[in-house]
Amino acid sequence: MSENFAELFEESLASQRIKPGTILTGNVIEVSPEVVIVSAGLKSEAVIPASQFRNENGELEVEVGDNVEVALDAVEDGFGETRLSRERAKRARTWEDLEDAFQNSKIVTGVINGRVKGGFTVEIDFVRAFLPGSLVDMRPVRDPSYLEGKQLEFKVIKLDQRRNNVVVSRRAVVEQEYSAERDQLLSSLTEGATVKGIVKNLTDYGAFVDLGGIDGLLHITDMAWKRVKHPSEVVAVGDEVEVKILRFDKEKTRVSLGMKQLGADPWDAIARRYPPNTRLIGKVTNIADYGCFVEIEEGVEGLVHVSEMDWTNKNVNPSKVVTVGEEVEVMVLEIDEERRRISLGLKQCSSNPWAEFSAAYNRNDRVTGTIKSITDFGVFIGLPGGIDGLVHYSDISWDQPGEEAVRKYKKGDEVEAVVLAIDPDRERISLGIKQLDQDPLSTFLADNPKGSIVTGKVIEVDARGAIIELENGIEGQLRASELARDRVEDARTVLKVGEEVEAKFIGMDRKTRVLSLSIKAKEAHEEAAAVESYKSETESTSGAGTSLGDLLKEQISGGSD
Repeated sequence: MSENFAELFEESLASQRIKPGTILTGNVIEVSPEVVIVSAGLKSEAVIPASQFRNENGELEVEVGDNVEVALDAVEDGFGETRLSRERAKRARTWEDLEDAFQNSKIVTGVINGRVKGGFTVEIDFVRAFLPGSLVDMRPVRDPSYLEGKQLEFKVIKLDQRRNNVVVSRRAVVEQEYSAERDQLLSSLTEGATVKGIVKNLTDYGAFVDLGGIDGLLHITDMAWKRVKHPSEVVAVGDEVEVKILRFDKEKTRVSLGMKQLGADPWDAIARRYPPNTRLIGKVTNIADYGCFVEIEEGVEGLVHVSEMDWTNKNVNPSKVVTVGEEVEVMVLEIDEERRRISLGLKQCSSNPWAEFSAAYNRNDRVTGTIKSITDFGVFIGLPGGIDGLVHYSDISWDQPGEEAVRKYKKGDEVEAVVLAIDPDRERISLGIKQLDQDPLSTFLADNPKGSIVTGKVIEVDARGAIIELENGIEGQLRASELARDRVEDARTVLKVGEEVEAKFIGMDRKTRVLSLSIKAKEAHEEAAAVESYKSETESTSGAGTSLGDLLKEQISGGSD
Protein backbone atom coordinates (compact mmCIF):
# COMPACT_ATOMS: atom_id res chain seq x y z
CA MET A 1 0.00 0.00 0.00
CA SER A 2 2.81 2.37 0.88
CA GLU A 3 4.57 1.56 -2.44
CA ASN A 4 1.43 2.37 -4.49
CA PHE A 5 1.04 5.61 -2.62
CA ALA A 6 4.66 6.54 -3.36
CA GLU A 7 4.20 5.89 -7.09
CA LEU A 8 1.04 7.96 -7.21
CA PHE A 9 2.75 10.77 -5.33
CA GLU A 10 5.69 10.73 -7.78
CA GLU A 11 3.32 10.87 -10.78
CA SER A 12 1.51 13.80 -9.20
CA LEU A 13 4.77 15.71 -8.74
CA ALA A 14 5.79 14.97 -12.35
CA SER A 15 2.48 16.20 -13.69
CA GLN A 16 2.89 19.40 -11.75
CA ARG A 17 6.37 20.01 -13.22
CA ILE A 18 5.23 19.84 -16.87
CA LYS A 19 2.98 22.36 -18.53
CA PRO A 20 1.14 22.72 -21.87
CA GLY A 21 3.59 22.94 -24.75
CA THR A 22 6.19 20.73 -23.13
CA ILE A 23 7.74 18.23 -25.56
CA LEU A 24 7.52 14.65 -24.32
CA THR A 25 8.57 11.28 -25.66
CA GLY A 26 5.70 8.84 -25.88
CA ASN A 27 5.27 5.24 -26.84
CA VAL A 28 2.75 4.11 -29.46
CA ILE A 29 0.64 1.40 -27.91
CA GLU A 30 -2.17 1.18 -30.47
CA VAL A 31 -2.65 2.19 -34.12
CA SER A 32 -5.91 2.30 -36.08
CA PRO A 33 -6.94 4.13 -39.30
CA GLU A 34 -8.62 6.84 -37.22
CA VAL A 35 -6.48 7.25 -34.09
CA VAL A 36 -3.09 6.52 -32.56
CA ILE A 37 -2.91 5.89 -28.78
CA VAL A 38 0.27 7.13 -27.13
CA SER A 39 1.47 6.72 -23.56
CA ALA A 40 3.75 9.49 -22.29
CA GLY A 41 4.00 8.31 -18.67
CA LEU A 42 1.24 10.63 -17.50
CA LYS A 43 -2.00 9.90 -15.63
CA SER A 44 -3.64 8.55 -18.73
CA GLU A 45 -2.90 7.56 -22.27
CA ALA A 46 -3.63 10.07 -25.04
CA VAL A 47 -5.73 9.50 -28.14
CA ILE A 48 -4.27 11.42 -31.11
CA PRO A 49 -5.92 11.65 -34.59
CA ALA A 50 -4.14 9.34 -37.04
CA SER A 51 -3.96 12.25 -39.54
CA GLN A 52 -1.15 13.75 -37.44
CA PHE A 53 1.00 10.69 -38.19
CA ARG A 54 0.41 10.47 -41.95
CA ASN A 55 2.93 11.59 -44.56
CA GLU A 56 2.24 13.58 -47.77
CA ASN A 57 1.02 10.40 -49.45
CA GLY A 58 -1.48 9.70 -46.67
CA GLU A 59 0.48 6.75 -45.28
CA LEU A 60 0.85 6.18 -41.53
CA GLU A 61 4.46 6.69 -40.46
CA VAL A 62 4.27 4.89 -37.05
CA GLU A 63 3.76 1.40 -35.72
CA VAL A 64 2.98 -0.05 -32.29
CA GLY A 65 6.06 0.20 -30.11
CA ASP A 66 7.53 3.31 -31.82
CA ASN A 67 8.70 6.19 -29.66
CA VAL A 68 7.48 9.57 -30.92
CA GLU A 69 7.79 13.16 -29.81
CA VAL A 70 4.52 14.77 -28.78
CA ALA A 71 3.56 18.06 -27.17
CA LEU A 72 1.36 18.34 -24.11
CA ASP A 73 -1.89 20.14 -24.85
CA ALA A 74 -3.51 19.47 -21.43
CA VAL A 75 -2.81 17.19 -18.43
CA GLU A 76 -6.54 16.81 -17.93
CA ASP A 77 -9.09 18.07 -20.42
CA GLY A 78 -12.07 18.08 -18.02
CA PHE A 79 -12.83 14.43 -18.64
CA GLY A 80 -9.76 13.21 -16.78
CA GLU A 81 -7.90 12.48 -20.05
CA THR A 82 -4.47 13.67 -21.16
CA ARG A 83 -4.35 15.49 -24.52
CA LEU A 84 -1.18 15.22 -26.64
CA SER A 85 -0.38 16.59 -30.13
CA ARG A 86 2.05 15.17 -32.66
CA GLU A 87 1.68 18.26 -34.95
CA ARG A 88 2.43 20.68 -32.14
CA ALA A 89 5.59 18.75 -31.32
CA LYS A 90 6.72 18.83 -34.94
CA ARG A 91 5.99 22.54 -35.15
CA ALA A 92 7.92 23.21 -31.94
CA ARG A 93 10.87 21.19 -33.19
CA THR A 94 10.77 23.13 -36.48
CA TRP A 95 10.87 26.41 -34.58
CA GLU A 96 13.91 25.17 -32.68
CA ASP A 97 15.60 24.27 -35.99
CA LEU A 98 14.70 27.67 -37.44
CA GLU A 99 16.08 29.43 -34.37
CA ASP A 100 19.32 27.48 -34.69
CA ALA A 101 19.52 28.25 -38.43
CA PHE A 102 18.86 31.93 -37.81
CA GLN A 103 21.47 32.24 -35.05
CA ASN A 104 24.16 30.23 -36.87
CA SER A 105 23.43 31.21 -40.52
CA LYS A 106 22.51 27.66 -41.42
CA ILE A 107 20.55 26.69 -44.52
CA VAL A 108 17.03 25.26 -44.23
CA THR A 109 14.97 23.47 -46.86
CA GLY A 110 11.40 24.19 -47.82
CA VAL A 111 8.87 24.23 -50.63
CA ILE A 112 7.34 27.30 -52.31
CA ASN A 113 3.66 26.47 -52.20
CA GLY A 114 1.75 29.69 -52.81
CA ARG A 115 1.73 33.33 -53.83
CA VAL A 116 0.81 36.24 -51.59
CA LYS A 117 1.07 39.99 -51.89
CA GLY A 118 4.72 40.94 -52.27
CA GLY A 119 6.06 37.41 -52.48
CA PHE A 120 5.46 33.73 -51.77
CA THR A 121 4.73 31.31 -48.95
CA VAL A 122 7.29 28.63 -48.15
CA GLU A 123 6.48 25.46 -46.20
CA ILE A 124 9.44 24.59 -43.93
CA ASP A 125 8.42 21.33 -42.27
CA PHE A 126 5.47 22.46 -40.13
CA VAL A 127 6.03 26.22 -40.20
CA ARG A 128 4.96 28.59 -42.97
CA ALA A 129 7.49 31.27 -43.89
CA PHE A 130 7.37 34.33 -46.15
CA LEU A 131 9.68 34.71 -49.17
CA PRO A 132 9.75 38.30 -50.56
CA GLY A 133 9.60 38.46 -54.36
CA SER A 134 12.87 40.38 -54.47
CA LEU A 135 14.66 37.56 -52.64
CA VAL A 136 13.69 34.70 -54.94
CA ASP A 137 16.82 35.06 -57.03
CA MET A 138 19.67 37.42 -57.79
CA ARG A 139 17.61 38.87 -60.65
CA PRO A 140 13.89 39.68 -60.68
CA VAL A 141 11.91 36.59 -61.66
CA ARG A 142 8.72 37.30 -63.60
CA ASP A 143 7.56 33.71 -63.73
CA PRO A 144 8.69 31.65 -60.72
CA SER A 145 6.40 28.75 -61.58
CA TYR A 146 9.42 26.58 -62.38
CA LEU A 147 10.46 26.86 -58.69
CA GLU A 148 7.09 26.05 -57.15
CA GLY A 149 6.64 22.61 -55.59
CA LYS A 150 10.37 21.87 -55.45
CA GLN A 151 12.57 21.34 -52.39
CA LEU A 152 14.74 24.46 -52.27
CA GLU A 153 17.30 25.86 -49.88
CA PHE A 154 16.78 29.11 -47.96
CA LYS A 155 18.39 31.25 -45.32
CA VAL A 156 16.36 32.60 -42.38
CA ILE A 157 16.76 36.39 -42.31
CA LYS A 158 14.04 37.27 -39.78
CA LEU A 159 12.45 35.25 -36.98
CA ASP A 160 9.76 36.08 -34.41
CA GLN A 161 8.11 32.98 -32.92
CA ARG A 162 5.80 35.00 -30.70
CA ARG A 163 4.26 36.63 -33.76
CA ASN A 164 4.63 33.47 -35.83
CA ASN A 165 6.73 35.43 -38.33
CA VAL A 166 9.51 33.86 -40.42
CA VAL A 167 11.14 35.57 -43.42
CA VAL A 168 13.51 33.60 -45.66
CA SER A 169 15.73 34.36 -48.63
CA ARG A 170 16.61 32.08 -51.53
CA ARG A 171 18.74 34.82 -53.04
CA ALA A 172 21.23 34.62 -50.15
CA VAL A 173 21.73 30.91 -50.80
CA VAL A 174 22.03 31.39 -54.56
CA GLU A 175 24.57 34.18 -54.14
CA GLN A 176 26.61 32.06 -51.78
CA GLU A 177 26.58 29.11 -54.15
CA TYR A 178 27.19 31.25 -57.19
CA SER A 179 30.14 33.09 -55.74
CA ALA A 180 32.35 30.00 -55.96
CA GLU A 181 30.88 28.75 -59.22
CA ARG A 182 30.96 32.24 -60.65
CA ASP A 183 34.67 32.71 -60.03
CA GLN A 184 35.40 29.42 -61.71
CA LEU A 185 33.04 30.16 -64.60
CA LEU A 186 34.36 33.68 -65.17
CA SER A 187 37.86 32.31 -65.57
CA SER A 188 36.75 29.76 -68.15
CA LEU A 189 34.28 31.75 -70.27
CA THR A 190 35.52 32.73 -73.75
CA GLU A 191 33.76 34.44 -76.63
CA GLY A 192 32.75 31.98 -79.32
CA ALA A 193 32.46 29.05 -76.92
CA THR A 194 29.34 26.89 -76.83
CA VAL A 195 27.81 26.33 -73.39
CA LYS A 196 24.65 24.94 -71.85
CA GLY A 197 22.35 26.67 -69.39
CA ILE A 198 18.88 26.80 -67.90
CA VAL A 199 16.34 29.45 -68.92
CA LYS A 200 15.40 31.15 -65.66
CA ASN A 201 13.45 34.21 -66.75
CA LEU A 202 11.72 35.67 -69.82
CA THR A 203 11.27 39.33 -70.73
CA ASP A 204 9.82 41.04 -73.77
CA TYR A 205 13.32 41.56 -75.14
CA GLY A 206 14.86 38.15 -74.44
CA ALA A 207 15.64 35.43 -71.91
CA PHE A 208 18.09 35.17 -69.02
CA VAL A 209 20.01 31.91 -69.00
CA ASP A 210 21.69 30.50 -65.89
CA LEU A 211 25.10 29.26 -67.00
CA GLY A 212 25.87 27.84 -63.56
CA GLY A 213 27.10 30.76 -61.52
CA ILE A 214 26.39 33.66 -63.83
CA ASP A 215 23.42 34.75 -65.96
CA GLY A 216 23.68 35.53 -69.65
CA LEU A 217 21.20 37.43 -71.82
CA LEU A 218 19.84 35.69 -74.88
CA HIS A 219 18.39 38.63 -76.80
CA ILE A 220 15.25 38.04 -78.84
CA THR A 221 17.09 38.96 -82.05
CA ASP A 222 19.67 36.24 -81.38
CA MET A 223 17.18 33.44 -80.77
CA ALA A 224 16.46 32.60 -84.39
CA TRP A 225 17.24 33.88 -87.86
CA LYS A 226 13.53 34.36 -88.46
CA ARG A 227 11.37 37.06 -86.87
CA VAL A 228 10.43 36.25 -83.25
CA LYS A 229 7.53 38.18 -81.70
CA HIS A 230 8.16 37.01 -78.14
CA PRO A 231 10.86 34.83 -76.52
CA SER A 232 8.18 32.35 -75.41
CA GLU A 233 7.89 31.27 -79.06
CA VAL A 234 11.38 29.77 -78.83
CA VAL A 235 12.15 28.93 -75.18
CA ALA A 236 10.36 28.41 -71.87
CA VAL A 237 11.42 28.92 -68.28
CA GLY A 238 13.23 25.80 -67.08
CA ASP A 239 14.41 24.73 -70.55
CA GLU A 240 17.99 23.55 -70.90
CA VAL A 241 19.43 25.32 -73.93
CA GLU A 242 22.69 25.28 -75.84
CA VAL A 243 23.98 28.75 -76.66
CA LYS A 244 27.02 30.49 -78.04
CA ILE A 245 28.87 33.21 -76.14
CA LEU A 246 28.78 36.26 -78.41
CA ARG A 247 30.26 38.88 -76.08
CA PHE A 248 31.74 38.70 -72.59
CA ASP A 249 32.54 41.75 -70.46
CA LYS A 250 34.60 40.54 -67.49
CA GLU A 251 34.56 43.86 -65.68
CA LYS A 252 30.77 44.21 -65.78
CA THR A 253 30.28 40.42 -65.78
CA ARG A 254 27.87 40.71 -68.68
CA VAL A 255 27.43 37.84 -71.08
CA SER A 256 25.59 38.10 -74.39
CA LEU A 257 24.38 34.78 -75.77
CA GLY A 258 23.18 33.61 -79.14
CA MET A 259 21.18 30.59 -80.21
CA LYS A 260 20.80 31.24 -83.92
CA GLN A 261 24.58 31.54 -84.28
CA LEU A 262 24.88 27.79 -83.66
CA GLY A 263 23.55 27.21 -87.18
CA ALA A 264 24.50 28.51 -90.62
CA ASP A 265 23.34 32.00 -91.56
CA PRO A 266 20.54 31.53 -94.13
CA TRP A 267 21.25 35.04 -95.47
CA ASP A 268 24.65 34.02 -96.82
CA ALA A 269 24.63 34.19 -100.65
CA ILE A 270 20.86 34.67 -100.61
CA ALA A 271 20.96 37.00 -103.63
CA ARG A 272 22.44 34.18 -105.71
CA ARG A 273 19.73 31.78 -104.59
CA TYR A 274 16.91 34.19 -105.28
CA PRO A 275 17.68 36.57 -108.17
CA PRO A 276 15.11 39.28 -108.99
CA ASN A 277 11.87 38.04 -110.60
CA THR A 278 12.19 34.61 -108.94
CA ARG A 279 8.76 33.20 -108.15
CA LEU A 280 8.38 30.95 -105.11
CA ILE A 281 5.96 29.71 -102.47
CA GLY A 282 6.19 31.11 -98.94
CA LYS A 283 4.21 31.20 -95.71
CA VAL A 284 2.64 34.36 -94.27
CA THR A 285 4.12 34.85 -90.78
CA ASN A 286 2.87 38.29 -89.81
CA ILE A 287 0.44 40.96 -91.03
CA ALA A 288 0.92 44.70 -90.47
CA ASP A 289 -0.86 47.84 -91.66
CA TYR A 290 1.84 48.38 -94.27
CA GLY A 291 1.93 44.83 -95.66
CA CYS A 292 2.72 41.25 -94.69
CA PHE A 293 5.84 39.20 -93.97
CA VAL A 294 6.38 35.97 -95.86
CA GLU A 295 8.89 33.29 -94.87
CA ILE A 296 10.52 31.96 -98.04
CA GLU A 297 12.82 29.54 -96.20
CA GLU A 298 13.70 28.74 -92.59
CA GLY A 299 14.94 31.95 -90.99
CA VAL A 300 14.40 34.18 -94.04
CA GLU A 301 11.43 36.52 -94.33
CA GLY A 302 10.56 39.14 -96.90
CA LEU A 303 8.10 42.02 -96.89
CA VAL A 304 5.22 42.28 -99.31
CA HIS A 305 4.43 45.99 -99.12
CA VAL A 306 0.77 46.91 -99.34
CA SER A 307 1.46 48.59 -102.70
CA GLU A 308 2.67 45.24 -104.08
CA MET A 309 -0.41 43.26 -103.07
CA ASP A 310 -3.00 44.33 -105.63
CA TRP A 311 -2.72 45.88 -109.07
CA THR A 312 -5.72 48.13 -108.69
CA ASN A 313 -6.06 48.88 -104.96
CA LYS A 314 -2.94 50.59 -103.62
CA ASN A 315 -4.33 50.92 -100.09
CA VAL A 316 -5.84 47.47 -99.70
CA ASN A 317 -6.19 46.07 -96.18
CA PRO A 318 -3.52 43.31 -96.00
CA SER A 319 -5.67 41.18 -93.70
CA LYS A 320 -8.32 41.04 -96.45
CA VAL A 321 -5.80 39.64 -98.92
CA VAL A 322 -3.85 37.09 -96.84
CA THR A 323 -4.03 35.30 -93.48
CA VAL A 324 -1.25 34.25 -91.10
CA GLY A 325 -0.12 30.71 -91.91
CA GLU A 326 -1.38 30.87 -95.49
CA GLU A 327 0.93 29.72 -98.27
CA VAL A 328 1.19 32.25 -101.09
CA GLU A 329 3.14 32.66 -104.31
CA VAL A 330 5.40 35.70 -104.34
CA MET A 331 8.01 37.24 -106.60
CA VAL A 332 11.41 38.49 -105.45
CA LEU A 333 11.63 42.19 -106.34
CA GLU A 334 14.80 43.29 -104.53
CA ILE A 335 17.31 41.94 -101.99
CA ASP A 336 19.44 44.10 -99.69
CA GLU A 337 21.90 41.61 -98.17
CA GLU A 338 23.64 44.23 -96.05
CA ARG A 339 20.42 45.35 -94.36
CA ARG A 340 18.93 41.83 -94.53
CA ARG A 341 15.81 42.96 -96.30
CA ILE A 342 13.88 41.31 -99.10
CA SER A 343 11.13 43.05 -101.05
CA LEU A 344 8.51 40.66 -102.36
CA GLY A 345 5.54 41.13 -104.65
CA LEU A 346 2.21 39.34 -104.54
CA LYS A 347 0.47 41.06 -107.45
CA GLN A 348 3.36 40.24 -109.80
CA CYS A 349 2.30 36.59 -109.70
CA SER A 350 -1.05 37.46 -111.30
CA SER A 351 -1.87 39.06 -114.65
CA ASN A 352 -1.13 42.79 -114.95
CA PRO A 353 -4.34 44.57 -116.03
CA TRP A 354 -2.31 47.62 -117.13
CA ALA A 355 -0.20 45.53 -119.49
CA GLU A 356 -3.30 43.73 -120.73
CA PHE A 357 -5.03 47.04 -121.46
CA SER A 358 -1.93 48.28 -123.27
CA ALA A 359 -1.96 45.17 -125.45
CA ALA A 360 -5.68 45.46 -126.20
CA TYR A 361 -5.96 49.21 -126.88
CA ASN A 362 -4.00 51.73 -128.91
CA ARG A 363 -3.78 55.49 -128.82
CA ASN A 364 -6.93 57.15 -130.24
CA ASP A 365 -9.05 54.02 -129.60
CA ARG A 366 -12.44 54.65 -128.06
CA VAL A 367 -13.44 53.05 -124.74
CA THR A 368 -16.58 53.06 -122.62
CA GLY A 369 -16.61 53.04 -118.83
CA THR A 370 -18.37 54.20 -115.69
CA ILE A 371 -17.33 57.29 -113.77
CA LYS A 372 -15.73 56.08 -110.52
CA SER A 373 -14.95 59.46 -108.98
CA ILE A 374 -14.65 63.17 -109.74
CA THR A 375 -11.71 65.06 -108.22
CA ASP A 376 -10.32 68.58 -108.27
CA PHE A 377 -8.29 67.81 -111.37
CA GLY A 378 -10.31 65.35 -113.39
CA VAL A 379 -12.63 62.40 -113.78
CA PHE A 380 -11.65 58.76 -113.15
CA ILE A 381 -13.35 56.24 -115.41
CA GLY A 382 -13.45 52.51 -114.68
CA LEU A 383 -11.97 50.43 -117.49
CA PRO A 384 -11.79 46.70 -118.29
CA GLY A 385 -9.58 44.76 -115.85
CA GLY A 386 -10.62 46.83 -112.84
CA ILE A 387 -8.27 49.72 -113.62
CA ASP A 388 -9.05 53.43 -113.93
CA GLY A 389 -8.27 56.00 -116.58
CA LEU A 390 -8.09 59.75 -115.97
CA VAL A 391 -9.83 62.42 -117.99
CA HIS A 392 -8.10 65.64 -117.03
CA TYR A 393 -10.27 68.76 -116.80
CA SER A 394 -8.50 70.15 -119.85
CA ASP A 395 -9.66 67.15 -121.90
CA ILE A 396 -13.38 67.35 -121.11
CA SER A 397 -14.50 70.13 -123.46
CA TRP A 398 -13.08 72.15 -126.34
CA ASP A 399 -15.00 75.30 -125.57
CA GLN A 400 -15.74 75.22 -121.81
CA PRO A 401 -13.39 75.40 -118.82
CA GLY A 402 -13.04 71.97 -117.21
CA GLU A 403 -14.59 73.20 -113.94
CA GLU A 404 -17.75 74.10 -115.84
CA ALA A 405 -17.80 71.19 -118.26
CA VAL A 406 -17.52 68.58 -115.48
CA ARG A 407 -20.77 69.76 -113.90
CA LYS A 408 -22.83 67.76 -116.36
CA TYR A 409 -21.23 64.51 -115.18
CA LYS A 410 -21.77 62.54 -111.97
CA LYS A 411 -20.47 59.38 -110.36
CA GLY A 412 -21.97 56.29 -111.98
CA ASP A 413 -22.50 57.87 -115.41
CA GLU A 414 -21.43 55.74 -118.36
CA VAL A 415 -19.25 57.75 -120.71
CA GLU A 416 -17.23 57.25 -123.85
CA ALA A 417 -13.68 58.54 -124.14
CA VAL A 418 -10.63 58.42 -126.38
CA VAL A 419 -7.35 56.81 -125.28
CA LEU A 420 -4.72 59.55 -125.29
CA ALA A 421 -1.77 57.75 -123.63
CA ILE A 422 -0.96 54.43 -121.91
CA ASP A 423 1.93 54.00 -119.47
CA PRO A 424 1.85 50.43 -118.04
CA ASP A 425 5.02 50.94 -115.96
CA ARG A 426 3.61 53.97 -114.14
CA GLU A 427 0.12 52.43 -114.21
CA ARG A 428 -1.45 55.45 -115.85
CA ILE A 429 -3.99 55.81 -118.64
CA SER A 430 -4.92 59.23 -119.99
CA LEU A 431 -8.34 59.64 -121.60
CA GLY A 432 -10.13 62.46 -123.34
CA ILE A 433 -13.81 63.21 -123.83
CA LYS A 434 -13.47 66.29 -126.00
CA GLN A 435 -11.38 64.28 -128.46
CA LEU A 436 -14.54 62.39 -129.42
CA ASP A 437 -15.32 65.46 -131.57
CA GLN A 438 -13.06 67.33 -133.99
CA ASP A 439 -11.36 70.35 -132.52
CA PRO A 440 -13.41 73.39 -133.69
CA LEU A 441 -10.32 75.55 -133.39
CA SER A 442 -8.43 73.33 -135.83
CA THR A 443 -11.31 73.58 -138.27
CA PHE A 444 -11.47 77.32 -137.84
CA LEU A 445 -7.72 77.75 -138.38
CA ALA A 446 -7.88 75.60 -141.49
CA ASP A 447 -10.53 77.92 -142.93
CA ASN A 448 -9.08 81.12 -141.47
CA PRO A 449 -5.29 81.15 -141.44
CA LYS A 450 -3.38 83.91 -139.72
CA GLY A 451 -3.94 87.20 -141.56
CA SER A 452 -7.55 86.42 -142.44
CA ILE A 453 -10.36 88.93 -141.89
CA VAL A 454 -12.90 87.41 -139.49
CA THR A 455 -16.32 88.49 -138.24
CA GLY A 456 -17.64 88.15 -134.70
CA LYS A 457 -19.86 89.58 -132.01
CA VAL A 458 -18.76 91.58 -128.98
CA ILE A 459 -19.67 89.54 -125.86
CA GLU A 460 -17.63 91.45 -123.30
CA VAL A 461 -16.01 94.89 -123.26
CA ASP A 462 -14.06 96.99 -120.76
CA ALA A 463 -11.64 99.89 -120.95
CA ARG A 464 -8.73 97.68 -122.03
CA GLY A 465 -10.50 95.90 -124.86
CA ALA A 466 -13.18 93.43 -125.86
CA ILE A 467 -13.81 89.71 -126.21
CA ILE A 468 -15.18 88.76 -129.61
CA GLU A 469 -17.12 85.52 -130.09
CA LEU A 470 -16.34 83.92 -133.42
CA GLU A 471 -17.89 80.75 -134.86
CA ASN A 472 -18.26 77.48 -132.87
CA GLY A 473 -17.48 79.09 -129.53
CA ILE A 474 -14.04 80.32 -130.56
CA GLU A 475 -13.09 83.59 -128.95
CA GLY A 476 -10.79 86.40 -129.96
CA GLN A 477 -9.30 89.25 -127.96
CA LEU A 478 -9.44 92.79 -129.34
CA ARG A 479 -7.23 95.13 -127.35
CA ALA A 480 -7.99 98.86 -127.16
CA SER A 481 -4.67 99.55 -128.89
CA GLU A 482 -5.88 97.56 -131.91
CA LEU A 483 -9.19 99.41 -132.38
CA ALA A 484 -7.94 102.33 -134.49
CA ARG A 485 -4.84 104.16 -135.64
CA ASP A 486 -5.67 106.93 -133.27
CA ARG A 487 -5.18 106.22 -129.56
CA VAL A 488 -8.30 104.86 -127.84
CA GLU A 489 -8.30 105.41 -124.08
CA ASP A 490 -11.44 103.37 -123.36
CA ALA A 491 -12.68 100.59 -125.65
CA ARG A 492 -16.21 101.14 -124.36
CA THR A 493 -16.34 104.45 -126.28
CA VAL A 494 -15.92 102.55 -129.53
CA LEU A 495 -17.55 99.14 -128.99
CA LYS A 496 -20.80 97.92 -127.45
CA VAL A 497 -21.81 94.40 -126.33
CA GLY A 498 -23.74 92.68 -129.12
CA GLU A 499 -22.12 94.75 -131.87
CA GLU A 500 -20.72 92.87 -134.86
CA VAL A 501 -17.18 93.69 -135.87
CA GLU A 502 -14.70 92.73 -138.53
CA ALA A 503 -11.06 92.35 -137.57
CA LYS A 504 -7.84 90.83 -138.77
CA PHE A 505 -6.56 87.57 -137.19
CA ILE A 506 -3.02 88.56 -136.16
CA GLY A 507 -2.00 85.80 -133.68
CA MET A 508 -3.04 83.14 -131.13
CA ASP A 509 -2.19 82.00 -127.59
CA ARG A 510 -2.16 78.21 -128.02
CA LYS A 511 -2.32 77.63 -124.26
CA THR A 512 -5.52 79.63 -123.75
CA ARG A 513 -6.76 78.98 -127.33
CA VAL A 514 -7.64 82.70 -127.65
CA LEU A 515 -7.07 84.53 -130.98
CA SER A 516 -5.61 88.04 -131.15
CA LEU A 517 -7.64 90.38 -133.38
CA SER A 518 -7.03 93.88 -134.73
CA ILE A 519 -9.37 96.39 -136.42
CA LYS A 520 -6.42 98.71 -136.91
CA ALA A 521 -4.55 96.02 -138.86
CA LYS A 522 -7.69 95.22 -140.83
CA GLU A 523 -8.09 98.88 -141.89
CA ALA A 524 -4.42 99.12 -142.82
CA HIS A 525 -4.80 95.94 -144.81
CA GLU A 526 -7.85 97.30 -146.60
CA GLU A 527 -6.12 100.63 -147.39
CA ALA A 528 -3.12 98.83 -148.79
CA ALA A 529 -5.39 96.66 -150.88
CA ALA A 530 -7.31 99.71 -152.16
CA VAL A 531 -4.11 101.48 -153.16
CA GLU A 532 -2.88 98.37 -154.90
CA SER A 533 -6.20 97.98 -156.70
CA TYR A 534 -6.25 101.62 -157.76
CA LYS A 535 -2.70 101.34 -159.00
CA SER A 536 -3.52 98.34 -161.09
CA GLU A 537 -6.57 99.97 -162.65
CA THR A 538 -4.74 103.24 -163.47
CA GLU A 539 -1.79 101.46 -165.03
CA SER A 540 -4.06 99.49 -167.30
CA THR A 541 -5.86 102.62 -168.64
CA SER A 542 -2.84 104.98 -169.00
CA GLY A 543 -0.52 102.68 -170.86
CA ALA A 544 2.65 101.06 -170.00
CA GLY A 545 5.51 103.02 -168.52
CA THR A 546 3.34 105.60 -166.83
CA SER A 547 3.89 105.68 -163.12
CA LEU A 548 1.49 106.57 -160.41
CA GLY A 549 3.48 109.77 -159.86
CA ASP A 550 3.11 110.73 -163.48
CA LEU A 551 -0.62 110.24 -163.33
CA LEU A 552 -0.86 112.41 -160.26
CA LYS A 553 1.17 115.13 -161.96
CA GLU A 554 -1.12 114.98 -164.95
CA GLN A 555 -4.16 115.33 -162.74
CA ILE A 556 -2.60 118.28 -160.93
CA SER A 557 -1.61 119.93 -164.22
CA GLY A 558 -5.01 119.30 -165.73
CA GLY A 559 -6.62 120.80 -162.75
CA SER A 560 -4.57 123.99 -163.05
CA ASP A 561 -5.56 124.53 -166.67
